[in-house]
Amino acid sequence: MRTDIFARLDREPEPPKIVAPRMSRHRIALFGGTLAFYLAIVWAVLITSWLVALDWKVMLFRPYQQWPELHAFLDYYVVLGQRGPTAVMVACWLGWRSWRQHTLRPLLVLGTSLLLLNVTVGAVKLGLGRLGPHYATQIGSAEMFAGGDIFPSGHTANAVVTWGILAYLATTPRARRYLSAVSATVSLGVGLTTVYIGTHWLSDVVLGWAAGLLILLALPWFEPLIARTEAWIFAMREQWRERRDGAHPASVAGTGSGSEPRPVMLPQSMAADGLAAETVAAGAEPVLPAGHPAPGARARAHGGHVRPGSLPVAPAGVRRPPPHTERGARGTGSPARPMTGG
Repeated sequence: MRTDIFARLDREPEPPKIVAPRMSRHRIALFGGTLAFYLAIVWAVLITSWLVALDWKVMLFRPYQQWPELHAFLDYYVVLGQRGPTAVMVACWLGWRSWRQHTLRPLLVLGTSLLLLNVTVGAVKLGLGRLGPHYATQIGSAEMFAGGDIFPSGHTANAVVTWGILAYLATTPRARRYLSAVSATVSLGVGLTTVYIGTHWLSDVVLGWAAGLLILLALPWFEPLIARTEAWIFAMREQWRERRDGAHPASVAGTGSGSEPRPVMLPQSMAADGLAAETVAAGAEPVLPAGHPAPGARARAHGGHVRPGSLPVAPAGVRRPPPHTERGARGTGSPARPMTGG
């Protein structure tokens, strides 16, 4: 007997009614505060403030040398912030949810968030061009506009967005609280791991947290676009199914302009003459020599009256037996020859 746990893994008979989050006042306030914090971090690094001095103190402390026993574990743990592995894991889970609930919204939300992450974080990385701790050239310098690409931290921002999507798409408040705590813990650990290894400054990680949180808070603005995209994909699927079903219509037997007439067997009209039944084309006119008028034409030429002694006009489609001249002479004993059928 199946338990309730396995029964919940089945596909739902109908799509559930899922209410997409809206941009409420509370969310707008959080978005504005996070954006102000984001700009403040960027400004503090640009002017080489106390935050840059803290970056250098943490880097010179060399955490990977202070606690070397953690290095082996954290080398694997930091993978939870890499774009490729995390996107594949979360996409598999959300793909199963899309199949189960008859909706593409989970996958479309994931794709939208990753696209926003690549555009926003990538543009700031390339625009500011900050060098990492391993490539720093001057102690105390912010290392800005030097051709680097580590500010903000892509690992941290990706961890916030990828694992935060699970909390964003949760259908119950309880699941949303638990998943929010899990995603915050994972993203916090990934950011601090990059500082421990020495691949990012501390300010890179702080800005990465803010960048990922901004994307999660801005997702409700894209919900109408996601809904229209889902409706368009389903409409295209229905059109493709209709074309596929209509690609092999039932074959109907018919005769075209170039098709040959189908032969039919007519009964023998004169059994006493010994003529065999002949196969003729249905609807075909009698074949006459060139220049010879049709019997109907001769009848019309004489005012519609048939001349005495002439042959009656056969109806269209039926060939009249030829005169007795085709037969052999009486008394010769030769058998009657059947016609060859035109």
